[in-house]
Amino acid sequence: MPKINILDRETAELIAAGEVIDRPASVVKELVENAIDAGATAITVEIANGGVRLIRVTDNGCGIEREDVPKAFLRHATSKVLRPEDLDRIGTLGFRGEALASICAVSETELVTRATGEEIGTRYSLAGECAGELAEAGCPIGTVITVRNLFYNVPARMKFLKKDTTEGTAVATLLDRLALSHPEIAFKLIREREVRLSTPGSGDLLAAVFAVYGNEFGRGLIPVECESGPYRISGFLVRPECCRPSRSMEHFFINHRYIKSATMMAAVEESYRNHIMVGKFPGCVINLTVDPAQVDVNVHPAKLEVKLSDERGVFDAVTNACKGALGRMDRTVPVRDVGGRRFNDFELKNRPAEGVQTRMTARQYRDLAESLPEKKSYGGPTGFLRSESGTALYRRELPPKGTPYGASEQRAAPPRKWEPEIPPGPQVESKWVKQTEKTERNRAAEAAESVRREHSDPVGVQSPVTAAELPAPEKEYRLIGEAFATYLLAEHGEELLLIDKHAAHERILFNRLKQQHQSGAVERQVLLAPQTVMLSHEQYEAALSNPEYFERAGFAVEDFGDRCVRIREVPAVLEDSPVQDLVTELCERLLQGGREETAIFDELYHSVACKAAIKGNIPSPEREQQELLRLLREDPTVRNCPHGRPVAVVITRRELEKMFGRIV
Repeated sequence: MPKINILDRETAELIAAGEVIDRPASVVKELVENAIDAGATAITVEIANGGVRLIRVTDNGCGIEREDVPKAFLRHATSKVLRPEDLDRIGTLGFRGEALASICAVSETELVTRATGEEIGTRYSLAGECAGELAEAGCPIGTVITVRNLFYNVPARMKFLKKDTTEGTAVATLLDRLALSHPEIAFKLIREREVRLSTPGSGDLLAAVFAVYGNEFGRGLIPVECESGPYRISGFLVRPECCRPSRSMEHFFINHRYIKSATMMAAVEESYRNHIMVGKFPGCVINLTVDPAQVDVNVHPAKLEVKLSDERGVFDAVTNACKGALGRMDRTVPVRDVGGRRFNDFELKNRPAEGVQTRMTARQYRDLAESLPEKKSYGGPTGFLRSESGTALYRRELPPKGTPYGASEQRAAPPRKWEPEIPPGPQVESKWVKQTEKTERNRAAEAAESVRREHSDPVGVQSPVTAAELPAPEKEYRLIGEAFATYLLAEHGEELLLIDKHAAHERILFNRLKQQHQSGAVERQVLLAPQTVMLSHEQYEAALSNPEYFERAGFAVEDFGDRCVRIREVPAVLEDSPVQDLVTELCERLLQGGREETAIFDELYHSVACKAAIKGNIPSPEREQQELLRLLREDPTVRNCPHGRPVAVVITRRELEKMFGRIV
């Protein structure tokens, strides 16, 4: 057996430090929690190179008295716990007395502080085990801790750090959560010399939410305020129509400490049952106030998990509070929250009141422009060729600057006005029928003309073709009607088909996207007005780090700054479907990692097809039903939707006759 050795103090300190400090965000967490416990009302965090090169935390708390400064950096030195009984009622964020000792063991640390009642502040520097001397310093009341060159003496830990942007994102996410848990404190984050977060510190939780997540998330919230026995629940919930495709916006706090609680998460999602669609998840900022004696926070190294003495009681209290808040909502839904696209006030006031828009892909747009006789403008200096209805088709080339309008060339006669061909039939038609109808009609006309040429005998060279010599036509689907605005009834030979139109169209679109993806060119639609999507810190980094995934999925995405991306092009099948949810979903799938590229795109195309497909419980015009039957006949591989549900159920004539007793 190897000989048992007692580790020296330096090695033991490095091992212990690794349990508390594993990345820059851990340093920021410990220092900011100490500042909060010190009664600070304003906290500023500054980082450089993701926090590896520099972390500086400044607060206006009570400060540290001079004689206590050296003791603060000793292990298990704390002012928050005096007796074992205090561990049963912990009311502070920190209590173990390991933070400062662990930080100074793996970095170069400098402390500048001044306690209340002292006229001169104190400066104290440390580098690993090398402690400096106390020195006087001029500073306001409060504490400034500067940490430089993190893990400079632990190269094994340094090599496991991620990129600077990733580490900085972890720090920003941490500050967001702390700002939501303590709205009475003004937080500021300075990242690479730029202010990335600034909260008012007014004590208003809604103001903190707006400062952290912006207007889009904040305006879709409803308040929660309930007291049930020993529990008090407060915070905000997201309206059902504004729910997200992931759980990234679910934030839970117990006594203003951020935690990950499966109990509270299940309670909130239970309260939303029958309020939101499958695949959507609520967002919330919920704080549970409870007697500290009923919570054990000393069960996780990072204090992210806690033990509750009565989890069932917490579940019931949170569920009832959330159900009560949802029950008090107005019965009307604001127009800005209808569907996946939420408009701001400016967009609502400036939306066109009338006019017909012609939707087309970029390829159709170019083909149409090339087919026109002249690419010149008329009707004013707008630079657009317009149809009779006023629809802009393409932009003309403007003359050089300084040239009077029309002076560089003679005015030509207006080109032939283009008017889109309107097929006969009902005016309310499916969006995907409008896209494919003209192409399919041209293809059918060409095929018919080809058959006529093949069987014609204008000069008497070929003999007439009799009907018996022609191939027998394939049995068609005869449309019977629509049941419950969801299922199509069709007759095919000796079979009666019941077709789930949403599942069928979803599989057709999914197959089309897969084929386009395999060919390397997903058809796109250029948006008339680019859409801006606000993401969380992790989602924003995933979007910027993986632009090739968005490109191959059919999205044209560019950085818009401040956690926003701008979407200029989307897959053509989407039309008016929500773009924000799909972009957020793709970011979440990229964050999960550990899966093959094919699986990521398959799941994304599932979502795209589901959102763009015909919806159930909405009546479809007859032409849309006929088009769906035609597509089903052309693609025999359509048997179930991407989620596994059957597309069609067949009842044979024999089975029907047996049901009615016509045969035995």
